[in-house]
Amino acid sequence: MKIFVIGDGGWGTANALLLNGYGHETWVWGAFPDYTAEMREKRENFRFLKGVELPASLNLTNDRQQAADADVVVLAPPSKYFASVLEGFKGIVKEGQLVVSLTKGLCEKTCRRMTELAEEILGVRDVVALAGPTHAEEVSRGIPTAIVAACADEAKAKRVQEVWSGPTFRVYTSGDPAGVEIGGCVKNVLAIAVGCSDGMGFGDNTRAALITRGLAEMKRFVLAYGGRPETLSGLAGVGDLIVTCTSRHSRNHSVGERLGKGEKIGDILASMQMVAEGVWNSKVVHELAQKLGVDMPISEMVYEACYGDFDATRALEKMMTRELKSE
Repeated sequence: MKIFVIGDGGWGTANALLLNGYGHETWVWGAFPDYTAEMREKRENFRFLKGVELPASLNLTNDRQQAADADVVVLAPPSKYFASVLEGFKGIVKEGQLVVSLTKGLCEKTCRRMTELAEEILGVRDVVALAGPTHAEEVSRGIPTAIVAACADEAKAKRVQEVWSGPTFRVYTSGDPAGVEIGGCVKNVLAIAVGCSDGMGFGDNTRAALITRGLAEMKRFVLAYGGRPETLSGLAGVGDLIVTCTSRHSRNHSVGERLGKGEKIGDILASMQMVAEGVWNSKVVHELAQKLGVDMPISEMVYEACYGDFDATRALEKMMTRELKSE
């Protein structure tokens, strides 16, 4: 098959490498011609997937029209730029192609999920969400990984399962794209909270409490949004939450750790080349939780850290002295 990946970040590139390794004609589209040319010359995505060789059979391009005859179109821009990037593919990507979203997050302007946004912009139906505990650094090196393909159209989810599954990559299916996508968004926010705890020098007890109570927040949020809370007991919920909150690869945890050590959010973001989705998504989650009437104290703390006047010690005291209640 011909597979066209929109977005040359680490996760888009890792998926392209996986699919190219199965023998598919695989293309990676990037927005910046100068960087694409450098990658083509060096055969390495040195900004976002350093140290991983890009084989000569992997096509790197800035030509949007290459997507027109692809069997599978993979959407991998960061959530903040997702809509604007897809606008450039309107009329090129069409109904009949299998369209898969890798992006975790909610639209800042509309609070919509990425698959909903893609369907609206591209004019296609039933975009598949592919999410779970998957760091690009490990997938690109063939480390065993499991993930979930979620779509209201069961046949499309199964098709993604067939295309992506291989010796080191196992795909499960789900009929709950809302639960899978909300889990993938909120877990990034919670990872910042866990990183902040680690940065302040707290231990395993605190980390376990934040992950567990964070999962409770995720379930309340998914239920209010219209998804299935039980979805979050799987890979796209607790699985993704654990890996993002504990891994050395996690950019969101790294941001939180630096916040916990006293750095300002502006300085942290200015020093980063790669995207920490949880920073952007904390604002959307905050706004949507208020609209839906969902109590999310840990996520609210992260929002204050990213967009308000944040004092880590004061935030901890506020969290620990909330009204006592049953679990």
